[in-house]
Amino acid sequence: MGLIVQKFGGSSVADADRLRNVARIITETYRRGHQVVAVLSAQGDTTDDLIAKAEEINPHASKREMDMLLSTGEQVSCALCAMAIEAMGYSVVSLTGWQAGVQTNSTYGNARIKRVMTERILSELDKRTIVIVTGFQGLNQQGDVTTLGRGGSDTSAVALAASLHADLCQIYTDVDGVYTADPRLVPEARKLAEITFDEMLELATLGAQVLHNRSVEMAKRYNVNLEVLSSFSGNPGTKVKEVVKGMEQSHISGIAKDKNIARLALVGLEDEPGIAFKVFSLLAKEKINVDIILQSIGREDKKDISFTVTKSDMEAATKILEENQAYIGFDHIDVNPNVAKVSIVGAGMINNPGVAASMFEALYSSGINIHMISTSEIKVSVLVDLADADRAVKVTHDKFYGQINAGGSI
Repeated sequence: MGLIVQKFGGSSVADADRLRNVARIITETYRRGHQVVAVLSAQGDTTDDLIAKAEEINPHASKREMDMLLSTGEQVSCALCAMAIEAMGYSVVSLTGWQAGVQTNSTYGNARIKRVMTERILSELDKRTIVIVTGFQGLNQQGDVTTLGRGGSDTSAVALAASLHADLCQIYTDVDGVYTADPRLVPEARKLAEITFDEMLELATLGAQVLHNRSVEMAKRYNVNLEVLSSFSGNPGTKVKEVVKGMEQSHISGIAKDKNIARLALVGLEDEPGIAFKVFSLLAKEKINVDIILQSIGREDKKDISFTVTKSDMEAATKILEENQAYIGFDHIDVNPNVAKVSIVGAGMINNPGVAASMFEALYSSGINIHMISTSEIKVSVLVDLADADRAVKVTHDKFYGQINAGGSI
């Protein structure tokens, strides 16, 4: 039989009953003859609770010490799950990320995996032992504990699957798979049987919370056989793969929204070469990522540049630009945190004219104003008022998937 890596999120291990359910899933896979490596997140809201405890003590704690603290959440869930499996009579061992050989760089709070030394895990598997590994963490060259950022357990699981050459990597969540939209927001959303790596990466990057975007990047790079499914229902999930059936016929695979953004506008820039370089090189030096960018046509030797950043970067970006106002040369900054990005994603969009127009029509018909637009071969993103975000997702979903229900095609 094969080697299967199974990852379970925080909601799947939130309490004793759910931990026992996870233990049942793991052991059922083991009983079918598979070798099993399970990757667990911290229980429920543990990470948020630990952050709150840190803020009580020191609101400005170093990222190194935060990693030391936050890594404990996964250790608790893994040890408890191993105890549950022990009680069922199976051979099991729980390992921290560093015991499992996960080596990272030194970017505390958002570390990147450099390699996985698999000797310890393989040794345990050779003894027919179930291996439980803490997600979200590793060890850097200095011997310090590091964490991979929110959603990092997905990346831990895919990295282990790639390094161990696993036959399958299953990501267990609280939903049945990948949907055309958030089913909690759009009850009519449909579950996808399969989706391409590129589409899933776009959806994850654009705000869909099913998978960590770095885990999708890694799965695509190493061609990991990936499946998203529920730890509660037992239903088949969504396969994430390079090519899906009917790819050219499927225009739209999903709709995502991201409320964690802000728009900055530099008003009254000189209309001369090099201005955009000045602005965005300053932000790049501070590792501030910029998303949608819009530059106005110059009039009377002046122009404006608008762009979006994450809300967590809004204050830092504003401060940097204000400190360099004379160097850049602009009149003032307009900052708007009350915006959201709504996106449609589909591998077949490039060969199907009118997809963007259909989205714009749906928003226009509902009186939703578009502030900025960004496009690629497989996505169209629009910036709308934050208050309109949920409604924008609903009307856009109805525009495309309502056509299917009415007997049309997209």
